[in-house]
Parts: sequence; structure tokens; C-alpha cells
Amino acid sequence: MKLRYLVPLLFILSVVSIFIGVSNVSPLDIFHLTDIQLEILLVSRIPRLLSILIAGMSMSISGLIMQQLSHNKFVSPTTAGTMDSARLGVLVSLMVFTAASPLQKIIVSFAFALLGTFIFMKILEKIKFKDAVFIPLVGLMFGNIISSIATFFAYRNDLIQNMSSWMQGDFSMIMSGNYEMMYISIPVLIFAYLYANKFTIAGMGEDFSKNLGLNYRQVVNLGLMIVALITASVVLTVGVIPFLGLIIPNIVTIYQGDHLKKSLIHTALLGAIFVLICDIIGRVLIYPYEIPISLTVGVIGSAIFMYLLIRRRKYGL
Repeated sequence: MKLRYLVPLLFILSVVSIFIGVSNVSPLDIFHLTDIQLEILLVSRIPRLLSILIAGMSMSISGLIMQQLSHNKFVSPTTAGTMDSARLGVLVSLMVFTAASPLQKIIVSFAFALLGTFIFMKILEKIKFKDAVFIPLVGLMFGNIISSIATFFAYRNDLIQNMSSWMQGDFSMIMSGNYEMMYISIPVLIFAYLYANKFTIAGMGEDFSKNLGLNYRQVVNLGLMIVALITASVVLTVGVIPFLGLIIPNIVTIYQGDHLKKSLIHTALLGAIFVLICDIIGRVLIYPYEIPISLTVGVIGSAIFMYLLIRRRKYGL
């Protein structure tokens, strides 16, 4: 899919997203907005759109980086325990700090997400049977262990309701003043683009990287830090969005190839488009109520994931 198709499609969906909601604001009102309509756009609709775009782009690129570094097309923050570890980190920050600030939450969540991802990568190194489907199953089991630990401590500390909000991704509560933490992802994504060629080389293996003079371990650690920071900011702000980092990079790889730098922009745009489509569907299906984004992405994403598995078996990928 060419960029000349992705960019206009993203723009059209963004405009549609802004004008969908219970409060009546239509494109015809744009040049003579009332004070209430202007406040709705600035406080709710535009922040929601920005958070959707940032979450879609950043989580898709996180999945692409993880797949490149792990040599496995079915590894992502969802299937490597990264999201579960980030959620445990938010819980720990609430337990340690009486009134945890957003900065304290993201620091602790980032540390746990990074630690969980490192542990998964170490487990990956020890596994001899590196089947493309077996590895993410190990990651899912690892994530379930972390999730169980988080649930246990949440019950012990009467925080289970707080934890449930991070388990279910939802953009309905996004408003001006409570989503800006996601802006952290923007410079991180730019940094990932600048390091894309090094990630591509690292994805070819440790021996190959060292022969080219690349500090393999440093590049891998840097990539995992990028993934952990992005995941922590998204989980803390929006909640868990499943399958996004898994399916979008695979779709882009089908038509764009495996070169990370060439695929980054396509992955970011397609990820944002996919989340926008799922969000719009969730807002119109049972209008004026909403379906959480984690549910719509989960249903559509699982269907696409099954197709990718069948395609891999059919073509021997």
C-alpha cells in the first residue's frame, strides 16, 4: 500500500473521528462554533484523536522493533509480557507511593516493563525449539504469570478496580490534561527511526552484527528500552490494546519487506489507521454508548492474527 493512499485515508478518518460523539458537532458548524462546541473539540475530541494516533503509531512500531530484535514475526509487547509488566509497575507505584504522580507511575511502569522484556529475551535465548508460534506462546504464559501476580497484590491492597482500568484499553475518558504523558512517545519514535538501520543489522544476528562493527548488545538494549517506554506511556494513559504490535508489522512486511527503516512510516500510519477504524466502529455500533477499544481491536485483531497463522502455514513462512 502506497503512502499516497495511507496519508489521505488517515486524514479522512481523523476528520470523521472528530465529529463522532453524543454532543452534536458537525463539519458544517466548524466556522461558527458555539462556546460549548469549541470546548467539546478542544477538551475531548482533539485530545482523543491525538491519543489514538500516538497509541496506534507507537505500539505498532514497538511491535516492529521487537520482531526485528527477536527474529520472530509473532513477538510483540502483548506476547512478550511487556504490557503485563508495565501494568504491574503501575500497580506497584500505587502501592509504594500514597498518591503517585504521573511521573512516578511512568518511571516505575517503565522499569517493570523493561525488566519483564529483558527476562523474556533471556528466556528466548535459552529456548532451543525456536518455532515462530511456540515463542509467543511462551511469552503469553510468562505474561499470564505476571498478570496473576499483579491480580494477587491488587486484591491484597484493594486496588482491583484500578487495575481493571489498565486491563481494558479505552479512549472514552481521554480529555485535555490526562493524556499528555503520551507525548513522550513522539521523540522516542523519532529516535527509533534514526536507529532503524542499526536495528535491522542487529536483527540479522549477533555474529553478523559484530562482523560489521556493531555493538549488538547495546543496540538490542536500546531497542528494548524504546519498547518499554512506549508501552508504559500507553498502558498508563489508555490501557492495554491487544494485538496491535503483532498484526500491523506483519501486514506491512507482506507488501513492504523486512527492512525496518523502509517499513517504519508505513507501520506507523497503518497502525494509526487501524486504531482509528476500530475506535469509530466501537463508537457507532451501540451509539450513543461505546465499546472499549480493547474489545474492537481484540476481535478484529484476533481474526487477522488467525489469517496470518494460516497464511504462514500455507506459504511455509
